[in-house]
Amino acid sequence: MSNEQISLPYFLVIMVVFGLIIRYLFGGSSPQQPARSPEAVLRSREVAVERIQQMFPQADRRSILWDLQRNGGNIQNTTERILAGRLDTPPVTFQPPPPPGSSSSIHTNIPRQPEKPVQPDLITRYNLKSKIGMVIPTEEDKNSKAWSSNRDERHASLQKRRDEMILAARRKMEAKMAAEKAA
Repeated sequence: MSNEQISLPYFLVIMVVFGLIIRYLFGGSSPQQPARSPEAVLRSREVAVERIQQMFPQADRRSILWDLQRNGGNIQNTTERILAGRLDTPPVTFQPPPPPGSSSSIHTNIPRQPEKPVQPDLITRYNLKSKIGMVIPTEEDKNSKAWSSNRDERHASLQKRRDEMILAARRKMEAKMAAEKAA
């Protein structure tokens, strides 16, 4: 009994059996997984594009699709490239499929409604039409208190400054347009 040693072939057989048991228990890659259909790949890629466009609406859909195709659909890599400003522009030959739900007949017959009502300009947005002709004294305001401890006074002061800046920008633009017409 003192001379009990395991022979090398017996040890190798035990290791192979042990390795197969571990692989089976921890779900190693099995050849029984069916290949994904092209429709499923397109759907998953569209979901990835929607997620990325929700995070980065300024990113072009075509560029996002190109990057996802290049990196195997990895959303994290594409997000990191967008954040780093390294999102490549796709080649001219890359023509992604149209987004789902937008066929050519639906797209041409029904115009898409904007999500938010568009305000034409800041004058309309902040109801400054009545103040357009007024001259705002700026020297008197600079002599007044710079910052108030009262919340309502601060709010009113900031609104007044905003209105003054908008009206001043309008006056400058009008003067610039008048100078261009005169020239």
